[in-house]
Amino acid sequence: MVSITRAADLTTIGANGGGWVSATGTSAPESPLIQPVSPWEPLGSISDDGLTYGFDEDSQEFTPWGLTSPFRTQITKSVRTFGLTLWETSRVAVQSVMYRIPAGDLVPDEESGLTAYAETASPVPDRRAWWFLVMDGDTAKGFYVPQGEVSDRSDVSFKQDEMSGYEITVTAYPDEAGNTVYHTDKLPVTPEYSGS
Repeated sequence: MVSITRAADLTTIGANGGGWVSATGTSAPESPLIQPVSPWEPLGSISDDGLTYGFDEDSQEFTPWGLTSPFRTQITKSVRTFGLTLWETSRVAVQSVMYRIPAGDLVPDEESGLTAYAETASPVPDRRAWWFLVMDGDTAKGFYVPQGEVSDRSDVSFKQDEMSGYEITVTAYPDEAGNTVYHTDKLPVTPEYSGS
């Protein structure tokens, strides 16, 4: 009888996690086990939907004459995204990424305490560095996006029985090395396969 190899500690449940944002050019935290420090700014509470790491890919298949199956496939598009809903909508860093406004422009007036800003009909690119973290017991998965931008924003609801949140999608763009996402993980060791 065939013995099926399984190891529960090699699975990941997104039990906890967080997100941080900074200016492009900010280095990644050294480890997913170390608290990010300034200039990284926390994004605060994220909805219980957690973090979605998205893959948007297209390919072109090449099927030679006389065959019905392709003998080669070429990837023609490969985009990485991160989707999350930010619940701390009054946090300056969260307002800044949602409305594509520098954090310095969101400082309240000293006398009135009011924050005033306008949304432009002609936004300019707003690329930033992002750090996302997923935690599950001793497992930690860190995702560093050196060049990312909010590429999609969902509607915001204000209701008595619902938490208002900013649901955003961050698209990762290639950096100078041509990379979009850098991974730094603390994972359990995969046991050696013995064949039995």
